[in-house]
Amino acid sequence: MVPRTPRAPRSRWFTVLLSAVGVLVVLVLVAGGLVAFTVQRSFPQLSGELSVPGLENEVTVSRDAAGIPMIEADSATDLFQAQGFVHAQDRFWEMDFRRHVTSGRLAELFGESQVGTDTFVRTLGWRKVAEQEVELLDPLTLSWYQAYADGVNAYLAERSGAALSLEYAVLGLQNPGYEPEKWTPADSVAWLKAMAWDLRSNLEDEIERTILSTAVTPEQLADLYPPYPYDDNPTVLSADATPFGQPPVETEPGAQASLDSLVALKELMSSMPTLLGRAGSDIGSNSWVVSGSLTGSGKPLLANDPHLGPSLPSVWYQMGLRCSTVSVECPFDVAGFTFSGLPGIIIGHNARVAWGFTNLGPDTADLYLEKVADGNYELDGTLRPLTIREEVVKVAGGEDVPIKIRSTERGPLVTNLTGQFTDIANDYPATSGLPEGAYELSLQWTALTPGRTSGAIFAVNAATDWQSFREAAKLFEVPSQNLIYADVDGNIGYQAPGLIPIRASGDGTVPQPGWTSASGWRGYIPFDALPSQVNPATGYIVTANNAVVDSNYPHLITRDWDAGYRANRIEDRLRTLVDAGTPITSETMSNIQADNHNALAEVMAPYLAELTPAGNARNGKILLDGWDFADDANSAQSAYFNIFWRALLENTFAPQLPESLPPSGGAQWFQTVSNVLAEPNSSWWTSADGDIRNRDEALTAALSSAWTEAVNLMGDDPQKWTWGELHTLTLRNASFGESGIAPIEWLFNRGPYEVAGGSSVVNANGWYAPAGYAVDWVPSMRQVIDLADPDASTWVNLAGASGHAFAPTYVDQTELWRDHKTRSWHFTPDAIRQAATDVLTLTP
Repeated sequence: MVPRTPRAPRSRWFTVLLSAVGVLVVLVLVAGGLVAFTVQRSFPQLSGELSVPGLENEVTVSRDAAGIPMIEADSATDLFQAQGFVHAQDRFWEMDFRRHVTSGRLAELFGESQVGTDTFVRTLGWRKVAEQEVELLDPLTLSWYQAYADGVNAYLAERSGAALSLEYAVLGLQNPGYEPEKWTPADSVAWLKAMAWDLRSNLEDEIERTILSTAVTPEQLADLYPPYPYDDNPTVLSADATPFGQPPVETEPGAQASLDSLVALKELMSSMPTLLGRAGSDIGSNSWVVSGSLTGSGKPLLANDPHLGPSLPSVWYQMGLRCSTVSVECPFDVAGFTFSGLPGIIIGHNARVAWGFTNLGPDTADLYLEKVADGNYELDGTLRPLTIREEVVKVAGGEDVPIKIRSTERGPLVTNLTGQFTDIANDYPATSGLPEGAYELSLQWTALTPGRTSGAIFAVNAATDWQSFREAAKLFEVPSQNLIYADVDGNIGYQAPGLIPIRASGDGTVPQPGWTSASGWRGYIPFDALPSQVNPATGYIVTANNAVVDSNYPHLITRDWDAGYRANRIEDRLRTLVDAGTPITSETMSNIQADNHNALAEVMAPYLAELTPAGNARNGKILLDGWDFADDANSAQSAYFNIFWRALLENTFAPQLPESLPPSGGAQWFQTVSNVLAEPNSSWWTSADGDIRNRDEALTAALSSAWTEAVNLMGDDPQKWTWGELHTLTLRNASFGESGIAPIEWLFNRGPYEVAGGSSVVNANGWYAPAGYAVDWVPSMRQVIDLADPDASTWVNLAGASGHAFAPTYVDQTELWRDHKTRSWHFTPDAIRQAATDVLTLTP
């Protein structure tokens, strides 16, 4: 079975173009055995002493066998300068590449092919907003960002070219003479904008809903976008939370653009840079926290595994930051997962509190149709001048490209980025009944307003209790996340932070008229009105991108929650232990993270059991009899069921949908098909040619075609079939990994690895059905934090600490990650000293 609209597992927005001479050089390099010599030039010094100008006192960097650094310094300034230095040691190419993405300067590295991407990013203004946020920083926070930059620059002063990273040797084949600039605080803050873009909202879902509304009946559209199943799956806030007691927000529909232009918009959105993973309804995370009343130690346990796009190096970098003496002036004693290029710890724990993140997924971006003419736009009957700025995109090996960026007060005009946006604007009046005129599209998005997120991480890192943690959360404005919390005093909590707009009308699902403030934003949900809970009676809090609140919540957060299968499974596992009186342990938490239960398979099983098929369909039915519904890597039943699931979507539902929107196979489709299963004569089961007339015939046909595909893919002996053979993960270098040049990809990529799990499974190694079975997003790391004993906490990264290909710690954690094993997380000074295999002293 061939997908109708195959798509790569991740967005192929970046392509490296090398000359034939460049390819030949790489081939000679590989064949001549020079790789080891070249790559080892970039390996950093890990022990002994190094002089770092600007430090006030000596700083100690202790690394364990996995190369994970724990940094100890006398002052916060020295601490963050050392963090910048160490990040640069292991990950500077990644940092340099990211800042070119976030500032719209990829063409400076890779040439003309990146001008379109740069134009889009500059139009959104990530870098400009970052620079404005830096100007708003208080002097102390700015000094920490500057100290971090000074540490990066101290490393750059000692190295260049291939001595920094192997990628620079490859880049030199296309762009000789490139030298990286000094690092600045704005380079760090701009990364927060890329993170916000990848986790921005349900914008793609809204576009798809509008496209579908032109192709299916209202009843069918309701089937495809069912409401959150509150009766079956849980909300984050438990039943004992304070009721909101107000009716849900009423929304008004807006006018629709044409089908062709909306398809173009969807394609454009999906082709934009993604540094965390493909945006969409299935990107998510798991996190949960358990009260000490339910644990073996009497103290809370906290688990978190964010689901992001796989890449090399891993998006996360493990690290510890400790002040020699914790004080008001130097308040940090913290460890966890960092982003290279950004000071502080993003997810982790300090000596008193622990925290985790999952994506809240609120709707924070809207498109508006604007009346534009002669440099002005209309608002409430008056003409206002567009804000205009001119920039130049520098192009490696080519001519500079000037661009003009125009904005209304809502946000930048995106119409002229491509002809596709222009089509949307031109088509809009014809379908909405509006008068003909000059129309363009603007984008309003919370991340385009300078905010306080750049100071939030320091505040979270220094929090000591629930009150100070919530005060820190107030600063975390974009992107909005689910924050879970635990402390050594036994408290657990949940807080939803962030800027979530309150709309004057509509719900942001379609473009709104921009010439009237009646369709704009009226402000943001006040922080004190955002969902929050501390010490619920259940004794645990679970977030897995499921609905946070019920329909009584007075504000619109989103209409596109994850359907809640992962959250329900996690809660089921916890409730079973609680009901049995079994104390929950750190091992219990890790076992739940490894859960492969396929909820759809369990729902589907009774319907398949009632069938009486013949031939290959009968073979398939027999194979599935007695299956425990686990998507284990070695399971033949899992392999066959997932082929069956894809066949059912491809043969039954896809023909009734627009060509551009094949069924993805994720949580939305799990819920849709589960609901329709109860309607054996629904029109969804009927084929256009009349050969298939009802549910049972559709299920039988899918069983039969799945058997044929399984034989073609894995051979004719079902005893040798395994899900892992189909469900593979390849770790690709974020910049050069999809160059299309085999020697380059060999240098930087690793895999494939056979893995378990699946979409809407707790072990969320998700896959995109139209493209096949390869892994599309993953639990990018796993942590379990034990508030009774920080040294008993565990963690594992998708790849490793190093960003240097062929370094011992490049992918040393991947097999542990695949096998659901974890590493000890050394936190106390004694534990760090005992685990240290390398100790580096940084001297002034």
